[in-house]
Amino acid sequence: MTESGMGTAGGERLRRWRMVLGGGDADGTGRVLGGRDAAMDGALAALYGGGGGGDGKGQGERSAGLGGAAPKVARWLGDIRTYFPTPVVQVMQRDAIDRLGLSTLLLEPEMLEAVEPDVHLVGTLLSLNKAMPDTTRETARAVVRKVVEQLEKRLAARTRATLTGALDRSARINRPRHRDIDWDRTIRANLKNYLPEYRTVVPERLVGHGRAAQSVKKEVVLCIDQSGSMAASVVYASVFGAVLASMRSIATRLVVFDTAVVDLTDQLDDPVDVLFGTQLGGGTDINRALAYCQSRITRPADTVVVLISDLYEGGIRDEMLKRVAAMKAAGVEFVALLALSDEGAPAYDREHAAALAALGAPAFACTPDLFPEVMAAALEKRPLPVP
Repeated sequence: MTESGMGTAGGERLRRWRMVLGGGDADGTGRVLGGRDAAMDGALAALYGGGGGGDGKGQGERSAGLGGAAPKVARWLGDIRTYFPTPVVQVMQRDAIDRLGLSTLLLEPEMLEAVEPDVHLVGTLLSLNKAMPDTTRETARAVVRKVVEQLEKRLAARTRATLTGALDRSARINRPRHRDIDWDRTIRANLKNYLPEYRTVVPERLVGHGRAAQSVKKEVVLCIDQSGSMAASVVYASVFGAVLASMRSIATRLVVFDTAVVDLTDQLDDPVDVLFGTQLGGGTDINRALAYCQSRITRPADTVVVLISDLYEGGIRDEMLKRVAAMKAAGVEFVALLALSDEGAPAYDREHAAALAALGAPAFACTPDLFPEVMAAALEKRPLPVP
């Protein structure tokens, strides 16, 4: 490398370290920022510093400068969208809400129009739902709808394709009509009957599948804990609930609960309505929620119940476990998800998780991308793909 090349590389390293360390005599870089770098550093300083403002010319120590003024926060939101990629913007917004207590500013329409919508922002808006003035509600619904549409675009087609395949397989029959013969599986099942002299397979046993949209109907019950820690799971579950409800071969029920139980099935045609029908926060009574779901099951052998909860039970623990055991004994496929999100398992009640596992219902965190496979396995009554 030439001397000039080494100088360029060294200067870039110093620049990056200066952006990381935040300036001041202690950072040791001696680097002065200007232009776009200074503006980026100021945006970082406003959130992650410790006092009154950025360093302007890049020499002072970083200090927080957002305060609680809506115009200043709105300008800052615009700045970070200018200088950082969307995933970084979403992290910084989340940190601003958590670190600086800016949630209440989201009740102002002007603020909502400045933010980058994501699942976590939707969770925050839902937690503020009851305090939201009418002037903000339509803007909030537009933000939530944008996120829901993004999730549906990402998840819907694959979910429908995966579950349609599972329903077809679960409906397989051994005396099918000609139009219902599954030729690939029939040939594989009869390879031992291959006649070399005729170069053909004699199909002693036909394998077919039923017409899932007409003759097969499964029931799915989504039972969702709406305590504050489950916000992202509520968002994803509402989207999946709408996708499942759009499939004629699956009868879908969606129930949310804290210490009370709310059935939102009649709103499943619009997941935004479902989300605004939830109330994040409050206590938890899993037993009461499962009692309600159990009372709505009419065909247990064809039903899948999905409990999405961190399992912190405020109701009657033993009764909850007895209900799960009774449903499984009746033929219900019971799935327990500690979370339905990209964030991994939250804090959860390990004793209850172990008790469910002992009943044959392992509790695990599930990503949105894995959920279709989990549901397909449950519909086919095969082992779940526990990560």
